Amino acid sequence: MENVTNRKTFWTYVGVAIVAVALLNVISRNWFVRVDLTDGQIYSLSSSSKAVLNKVDDLLTAKVYFSDNLPGQYGSNRRFLQDILEEYAAYSNGNMRFEFYTPEDDEELQDAMTYGIQPVQLQVIENDKLEITRVYMGLVFLYEDQRESIPVVQTTTGLEYEITSKIKKMVDDAKPVLGFAAFGETSPATEAIQTQLGESYRVQPVKMSEKVAPEVNLLFVSGVTDSVTEEEYGNLESYVDRGGNLFLAQGGVDGNLASQRGTPITSNLLDILDKYGVSVQENLVLDKQCNRITVTQQRGFFRINSAVEYPFFPIVRSFGENVMVQGLEQVHSMYPSEITWDQTDSLSTVEPLFYTSDESSTMAGFYNLSPIENPAFNTFTQDAKVIAVYATLPTETATSQLVFVADSYFLLDDAGGRMPENVIFTMNASDVLVGDRDLVALRSREITTRPLVTLEDGSRATWKSINIVLPALLVLGYGFLQWRAERNRTRRLEELYG
Repeated sequence: MENVTNRKTFWTYVGVAIVAVALLNVISRNWFVRVDLTDGQIYSLSSSSKAVLNKVDDLLTAKVYFSDNLPGQYGSNRRFLQDILEEYAAYSNGNMRFEFYTPEDDEELQDAMTYGIQPVQLQVIENDKLEITRVYMGLVFLYEDQRESIPVVQTTTGLEYEITSKIKKMVDDAKPVLGFAAFGETSPATEAIQTQLGESYRVQPVKMSEKVAPEVNLLFVSGVTDSVTEEEYGNLESYVDRGGNLFLAQGGVDGNLASQRGTPITSNLLDILDKYGVSVQENLVLDKQCNRITVTQQRGFFRINSAVEYPFFPIVRSFGENVMVQGLEQVHSMYPSEITWDQTDSLSTVEPLFYTSDESSTMAGFYNLSPIENPAFNTFTQDAKVIAVYATLPTETATSQLVFVADSYFLLDDAGGRMPENVIFTMNASDVLVGDRDLVALRSREITTRPLVTLEDGSRATWKSINIVLPALLVLGYGFLQWRAERNRTRRLEELYG
């Protein structure tokens, strides 16, 4: 009888354990905890991605086409992609699923090419031979009657942003309209920025000789070097007065590296800043923390190209508290001017966005832009200067927002418009100004540059040598200590048993 009771108790325990494990698995499908100790939590799904997933109200399918036996890092990319897609599926409330395919037969190959996923060539070493192989490393998202493809996944950097932006593009019903202002017959070349913004918004040119259409949610103005007509200025002013949002990239001095001279910009366009209580100074800001340019110098009979620091091109690494600059590590500026503001007689609010370093200076009056033996490069005694601000202005119908970057080159194709960090800031600012912040925190999540300290050339060479020599010395020292310990152990054994 006791054996029967023990047997029943045993099976009861087994049954309870099975039910508990089953319940735990059901609960853990939607409720789980993940510990991510990386800087920026880059291996965990961000709040921005979760917010976009909450908008998915129908089945979202991801078809992944990845070849087998990929070399090295590409195999790791596949594992990372599978991990991140599992997180997307877990947070989608059952609305997302994904499938992996290995394109082998003709039908799967045809499907991949139909979705815009083409094979890429990789160099693979097999059997001591270097071979060229064609592989697939792409995916497509299908949602209702829409589809968005990522043709090639060659790196995991920025992959979450790319996936989330594709999903957001499909689930957003109406896209805000962004306009790029054209004064006169010409408009500045900003195609690179427009292409990036076109992934999330409707981008269109706006002739300022006509009234700005009500559908324009944000207007970009950049690169004006002369006064605009009264009609053009009146249309811009009317747009602001009705609560229109403005991104203005405009310096106080037009710098020209070819002529090595600067020309003050006397444009009535800058009068629009008075409404916000903001002013741009007629000067140029120099910063010891700057980019380098390549110059050609005559050395005897030879002309030599060399890279020199150019303080007229500051690297901004100090930012304000606004969400549009959170997570940014740096942006690049060319011939910026100083921004000041006075809110005594204004209803506006002004918030700094970009600061130069504490080793700055300004140039006014005569503008010598020479990159070689320029006396202005010897004195960086002024504190940080503000070269970008965010301002708001209440109007009768709405609140007008302004992002003002005192740099005429910030958005241009042949200047700052192709700098990845500048693009990230511009897209973040666009999201904030039109009230769509889903992707703001996600864009600047990846680490791009993280210098510990700025070093002079001599110090940099010293630290490079230390980094090369010190690890070898540590390994040799450890080996020597191990050898001494082993020799002492052998001597003790010989004394005991010899």
